[in-house]
This record gives sequence, C-alpha cells and structure tokens, in this order.
Amino acid sequence: MPEISLEVNGKLVRADVAPNLLLADFLRQRLELTGTHVGCDTSQCGACVVHVNGNSVKSCTMLAVQANGARVTTIEGLSEGASLHPLQAAFRDAHGLQCGFCTPGMIMSAADLLQKHPTPTEAQIRTWLKGNICRCTGYHNIVKAVEMAAAAMRAQNTAKAAE
Repeated sequence: MPEISLEVNGKLVRADVAPNLLLADFLRQRLELTGTHVGCDTSQCGACVVHVNGNSVKSCTMLAVQANGARVTTIEGLSEGASLHPLQAAFRDAHGLQCGFCTPGMIMSAADLLQKHPTPTEAQIRTWLKGNICRCTGYHNIVKAVEMAAAAMRAQNTAKAAE
C-alpha cells in the first residue's frame, strides 16, 4: 500500500492507503472528519466538496493518493477555534440550511468563490453553486447567506488593513 503525506486542516498526516481509496472516505473513515458528506458517489451533489491546495474539489471523485503532498481543508478546518467562519455564521443567520446535509459542501464551494471573487453578483453565486444540490431549500437563503458572508469578509479585511 502506498504511503501518503498531506496537510489536513493545518496538521501533517501520514498514512498507508489502498490505491483505490477515495479522498472522501479517507477523510471520513481514517481521519474521522465526518463533516465531508457523501451523497451520490457520482460527483453530482457536491456534499463532499473540500479544498485541495485552495481549490474546491469533489472528494468523492478524487483518490487519496492524488492528494499526496497537498493541503486539504475540510469544513472542520474552515473556522478558527470556536469562532465560526463568516460563511458558517451567515448560513446560520440567513437560514441558508434546513437538514444540513449539503451545507458543508455548499460552504466550502462558496468559500472558494469568495476567495477568488470577493464581490460576487447574485448570478455569479448561483452559477458557482450549480454543482451543489440542496433538496430542501429553494436556494434563496443560500444565496443570501453567501452575499452576507461576502460583505462580512470584506469588512473584516478592511478592518485588518486599517490596523
């Protein structure tokens, strides 16, 4: 079995893995990071989205060995300690979730969007999240949550720059 070494949520991880082990299964079963959900196993729903080297990736279609040497961030690594990430707080405050199953993938996809486009339009948000399926909501509050988080993140960056 090949050995992989990667950084997951800021911590170095080394493990022997089967060549066919999916990254989603490695995160959930081996590292017990169960915030990464698997909803379809076909890359259709987006519940398994994580960041690999800063880009959103559907972890149900990536092998763990492909992440060797990479930086991986899951929903568990998005917040800083007890402080929620602005997207997590906005999803809560704007009621951008119902059952919560799709929420980690939605948030991770939206975090990638806001990293690349800090002031997205509603159309850009809707287009970016097309790869994430929510079976409970009408997406209105999800879009509202992303807009709220974008504003909060811009305000944080402005405050940090003023310090």
